[in-house]
This record gives sequence, C-alpha cells and structure tokens, in this order.
Amino acid sequence: MFVDQVRIYVKGGDGGNGAVSFRREKYVPLGGPAGGDGGRGGDVVFVVDEGLRTLVDFRYQKHFKAPRGENGRNKGQHGAGAEDLVVRVPPGTTVIDDDTGEVIADLVENGQRAVIAKGGRGGRGNIRFATPANPAPHISENGEPGQERYVRLELKLIADVGLVGYPSVGKSTLLASVTAAKPKIAAYHFTTLTPNLGVVDLGERSFVMADLPGLIEGAHEGVGLGHQFLRHVERTRLIVHVIDMAAVDGRDPVEDFHQINRELKLYNLKLEERPQIVAANKMDLPEAKENLRRFQELVPGVTVYEISAATRQGVQELMHAVADLLETLPDKPAVEEVAEAEERVVFRAEKEPEPFEISRDNEVYVVSGEKIEKLVRMTNLNSYDSVQRFARMMRSMGVDEALRKHGAKDGDTVRIGDFEFEFVE
Repeated sequence: MFVDQVRIYVKGGDGGNGAVSFRREKYVPLGGPAGGDGGRGGDVVFVVDEGLRTLVDFRYQKHFKAPRGENGRNKGQHGAGAEDLVVRVPPGTTVIDDDTGEVIADLVENGQRAVIAKGGRGGRGNIRFATPANPAPHISENGEPGQERYVRLELKLIADVGLVGYPSVGKSTLLASVTAAKPKIAAYHFTTLTPNLGVVDLGERSFVMADLPGLIEGAHEGVGLGHQFLRHVERTRLIVHVIDMAAVDGRDPVEDFHQINRELKLYNLKLEERPQIVAANKMDLPEAKENLRRFQELVPGVTVYEISAATRQGVQELMHAVADLLETLPDKPAVEEVAEAEERVVFRAEKEPEPFEISRDNEVYVVSGEKIEKLVRMTNLNSYDSVQRFARMMRSMGVDEALRKHGAKDGDTVRIGDFEFEFVE
C-alpha cells in the first residue's frame, strides 16, 4: 500500500520531578537540603531512512510519545535524562504543524535528523532553593511538560525523472518497458492511482524514474488526483512529458501539452523552469505521424522523441537522452528552491503579549496563558512551601489584582489549566 499523507500526534517526554530530601549523616548536624533535580524528557526525533518509500507504517501507529526523565533522588543525585524517541521516515518527507501550517522540517537526505517535539527539562530539587533566609526549604518543582502537537506528514517522492501526462497516454507502459517495476496497466483512465518507482539500468549509468498518476484540467486546485500527483513532481530533476500522439481518445496532442504545463505552472512556478523532454508515444499507430508533424509546427523549440512504449520502438534512444541530460543537472534531488535572501536584522516596536488572560466560564474565573499554565503544572501542589511560593509568584505577576478587577471575591473558584483553586483575600 502506498501512503503519502498522514496526520499523527507527537509528544516529547516530560521532565522528571525534583526531590525534597535532607542530609542525614551522623556527624553532619543540620546538614541541609539534598534533593536532586529531575532528568530531562526525551525528544521525538525524525530520522530519514533511505530504505523506506512510503508512510504506510503511520497508518497503524499514529501516537508517538518520548519517555519521561527520571525523578531526582536523595543525596543530591539527579535523575537520568530519557533517551530520545527516534522515528524513521522515508526521504522526501515534509513535516507540517497541523494547527499553524508551519513547515517544521523538510527531510530529504539519508540520515538527516529533525527534532519534532522537544522534551521538558527536569524539575529542580530542594537543593536549588536553599537561601540564607530559608536554608532548609521543602520546595521542589515538577518536571516541565514535553512539547506536544499534531503534525501532518507529506511524502514527495525523490526521483530523477517524473513521467507526466494525461491519463492513458502510456506512462505505466513506458515504465514497465524500461524497468523491473510492474505497474497496473489497463485500457481505462486512472489505472495508476499511486506513484510507481523503477530504476532504469543502462549499464554504466542508471537513474530512478517515477510513473505519476495522470493529470486532468484543474489539478492545481485538487481536481481529480490533483495535489496527490503534483506534490511528487516537485522532487524530480527532469520531467518526461508523455503525449498520446495518435490521439486515441480524441484529444488534441497540442492542447494536451499546453494544458499539462499550465497545471504545473499554476501549482508551482518553479516547475515551469524544470527541464522537460517530450515523449511522443503510440507512434506505431497510423494517425500519429500527421499529428506529430502538426505538433512540431505549433510547438517549436521542444525536444521530441518518437516512441512506442508498447513495441519499445525508440524507447532506448529516449532513455539514453534522459541519462545524458541528467548528467548536466545537479545531483541532489530537486527540493523546492528558496531564494537566498541577504541576512538582515529587522527591529519592530511590537507590544509584548500579555502574560495571562482572564475570562469567565459560568461562575468560574479562568486564567489562561502559556507561562502561567506551565507554572502551575510545575508546582508541587502536595507541598505547602511550594504552594506558598506559587502564590507569591501569582501576586508578583499581577494575577491576584487582575482577578479582583474582574470581580473575583473571597471563596470564588479560579481555574488555571487543569487545576481549580479557591480565591482567598
């Protein structure tokens, strides 16, 4: 099964909790705090594995959670950091944040790594909170939560050559005639529903060729197989445009040529600049010669090779021409080219975002904000001293005063994240 787009959930490991402990050696009176820090949570790391060619494994496992760090221990011993969770993906995988649409990573080379969800840092043990005013604190932190997000994986096959053209022009037949690939071949449109890869071996030279599903008008807007097809064209170094020169289905070869190129251009302007060879297929049929003459008159300056994929007429000449042209092109896969802009520093006078917001949920006051929610999750609510420290930090951030302005009174319920508290004057 070929799968080229999936949505999965990833979560970095939580940090380990800090410990509250004290020295208890026989001859060390008032030894002081000795609670160690928690260990760091593991990251979720994607690594390119050139042995993979599809995202099918992600159809059966869609949740990836890295392990959490160890908790701190007594005698000042810190918890061990967790190992990263390594997830292997095929070359050509683009990782996109499903909520924001931001491209997190574009993974194309074997062994390339990218951290997709970072693990949280370990919480501090009470050894970190000792001060002259409080030399024996009963304060520790919980581990920082690991980053979690839904991501979308999109696979764009990396091939040297991509076969493009309308349905039923003979792309699959051409691939089968020059490689060991066995694509489905039949006398109806959209026989090929997923890309097929094959290696063309010319002795001392070889290259990878992809048979891509047929295009139709409006493909750049997702019509037909649309984006499922066009996504894979972006990675090819060379386009071989297969045209049914015999016009078996009654279409005009000239119009077919222009329409396919319009779709490529509308999807991505860079594809208009991609080197292209025209393979005039089905030249063994009687109508093909006249159509070819007309095509060359109306589309001058285009390199055309006469072939018959069914009889293999002219196929070897086409493959050698493709190999010759590939030798003049860059070796690495054709990833979306990004213009190298000059580095410049831009200063903007932007107002800093508010550290928290207050809203109402019926009778409950809801305090929300990334900083304040992380603070409450890292507070050890089972420790009186930790709760007092949390209350002081809330006051210093202005949360208490803001609640009063919103009408909070003694005894009202306040929710922060998953926790609810009672407002006390």
